[in-house]
Amino acid sequence: MADEEGLLNSDRVLALVTKVEEVTRSTDGGVKHFIEPARGTLSRATSRRHHLIFGRRGSGKSSLLRKAAADLALDRRPNAYVNLEAFKGSSYPDVLLSVLISTFERFNDWLETTSLNYACQPSFGRKLWQQINDSFPKLFRVRPSPTSSKLDMLAALSVRLRCQIEALKNQLHATDAAQITVTAGTLENVETVAGVGGRILSPVGSASAAEKLSSAASHREEIAEQFKRCKIDFLRHHIMEYQRNFLDIAELSSGDSYLLLDDLYHIRRRNQPQVIDYLHRMAKDHKLWLKIGTIRHRAEWYFHTDPPVGIKLGDDADQIDLDMTLERYSIAKEFLLRILADLAHECDVEIAQLMTEGAVDRLVLASGGVARDFLAVFRMSVDVSRERIRLHEQHGNRINVEDVNVAAGEFESSKREEFKRDTSGEDQGLEQEFQRIRNFCLEEAESNCFLLDADAKGSQIDLIHELADLKLLHRARAHVSVSGRPGKIFEAYMLDLSQYAGSRKRRGVTVIEFWNPRVVEDLSKVSLIYELAPAGESRSPSPPLARQEHQALDDGPDGDEQQADSASPENGDQPAPSSR
Repeated sequence: MADEEGLLNSDRVLALVTKVEEVTRSTDGGVKHFIEPARGTLSRATSRRHHLIFGRRGSGKSSLLRKAAADLALDRRPNAYVNLEAFKGSSYPDVLLSVLISTFERFNDWLETTSLNYACQPSFGRKLWQQINDSFPKLFRVRPSPTSSKLDMLAALSVRLRCQIEALKNQLHATDAAQITVTAGTLENVETVAGVGGRILSPVGSASAAEKLSSAASHREEIAEQFKRCKIDFLRHHIMEYQRNFLDIAELSSGDSYLLLDDLYHIRRRNQPQVIDYLHRMAKDHKLWLKIGTIRHRAEWYFHTDPPVGIKLGDDADQIDLDMTLERYSIAKEFLLRILADLAHECDVEIAQLMTEGAVDRLVLASGGVARDFLAVFRMSVDVSRERIRLHEQHGNRINVEDVNVAAGEFESSKREEFKRDTSGEDQGLEQEFQRIRNFCLEEAESNCFLLDADAKGSQIDLIHELADLKLLHRARAHVSVSGRPGKIFEAYMLDLSQYAGSRKRRGVTVIEFWNPRVVEDLSKVSLIYELAPAGESRSPSPPLARQEHQALDDGPDGDEQQADSASPENGDQPAPSSR
C-alpha cells in the first residue's frame, strides 16, 4: 500500500472518485450499491400496500424505487418504473395520458419478455412432475394441463395493451391536430380579407381581419376545451378496462403488480392529486400497488373536495420517510459513512487514512444528511485537498475541515441550480424568505443556526419547510427550550454550510455544534429566535446571493478548525386546499 503522503494522488483514490461520480445519480446499474437507510425500508417498498416515499433531492428515493424494481424483477413480479420528470410542464389530463402510456408500455414489455419466458419454460416442480409421469407405463400416465391457454391469454392481453396504448396516444395528440386545423382556417380567413400581396386594402378590411382573427382564436380555445373534456370522458369510460388488465396480469403471474412512480413533484402541483386519484382507482382491489416518490413539501396528494381527490395517508396509503436529517446526526453520519466506505472498500482505500475526523464531521454537516450531496462534496474535497497539498504540503496530507469548507462553498452553485430547476423560477416568495433567513443568521444572530416557534403556522412556515426540502435549510433539533421564553418550544434549523463556509472570517459566524450534547445551551439563546413577519407584512430581504462574494474559512494548519466560538379538481381547475 502506498504511503499516506501519496494516497490522495494515487490511482486507488482516482478510481474511488470516478466510482463516486458514477453512483451520484441513480441508475439501474447502480442498485448494487444500494444501502438501506433503515432496516425494513426495502421490504416495505415491495410490500402489498400503497406508499408515498418522501425525501429530499438526493436522499435515495430513486435508488430505493430502482432497487425495489430490480428485486421484483428477480422474483418475476410484474412491475413498471416510470420517471415522471419526463412529463414536467404537461397539463391535466395530458399528463395522466402520458403516465398511462408509459405504464402500459412497460407492463407490455414485461408480458413479452419475463412473462413469456416464464410461461414457456416449465418450473422445477413441473419438470419434476414430468419426470415422474414419464416413468409410469403409457397407460397410466397423467395428461398435464395444457399451457396453451395461458399463452393465448398472454397474447390477447398484449394485443389489448397495444390497442389501449395507441388509443391513449391518439387522445394525447388530439388537441394538437385540432389547433393545426383551426390555424389553417384562420390564415385562410386573413387571406380572404387581405388584398393582393397580403396587404390590407382599407381600415375597414383591417378591422374585418382583426375580427376574424379574434373569432378564430376564440373558436380554437373552445375546441381545445372541448377536446380536454373529451379526454377526461375517455379516461372515465376506460378505467374498468384498465382495471381488468391488472386482474389478467395477476392471473398470468400468480401474484400482484407494482407501479413505481418517481419524482411526482415534477408534475404541476395542482394536478398531482388528480393523477394519483385516477391511478389509485385503477389499482384499488385489482392487485396493483402504487409506490410514489416525491419531495414532501413540494407535493400534493389529497384534496378534501366532494368527492375527495387523491389518496389519504393512513387510510389509502402509508408513508416511507427517507430523510436522514441532521436532527439524528449520529445515525446520519453512520449511514453516510457506510455508503462511502462501501465504495472505498472496492478501491482498497481506508477512509481514516484519507480524511481527518473533523473533516468527516464537516462533510456530514455540508451534506445536510443527503447522500448524494455527501458524495458530491467529498469528490470536490479531494480536488481541493490535492491543490492545497501541492501549494502548502506542510498543512497535512489528508482531507481536512478547510478543504471541505472550500468544497461546500463551490457546491453552492449546484444547489442554486437545483433550487431554480425544482421551483421553475415561479416561487419568488421562496427566494425572498431564504434571503431573509440568510440575512438574519449572518448579519443579526451571527450563527449558523436559528430557532423557529414549533407551534407557528401559516404561509411563511410553509415556505421554511419547503426551503428545508430544497436543502437550503436543515432541521437540527425538534425540541429546544429558551430560558427567556417559558412554556415555548422551538425547532432549531441550520443554514446550509455553503452559505457561510466562505464568509465566516469576515462575518464572525459562530458554528454551533448542535449534535454535541455538551453545547446544547448554545442553542438556547433568545438572540437565535427568528421572528416571523406579522400577517400582511414582509421584511426586506438581503441582496441576492449571486452578488455576494465567498471567502474560505480561517482554519488551523492541521485541518481541524480553530473554534472562534464554539374548484372541480377532475377538470383540471384549482382544487381546494389539501387536508393532510
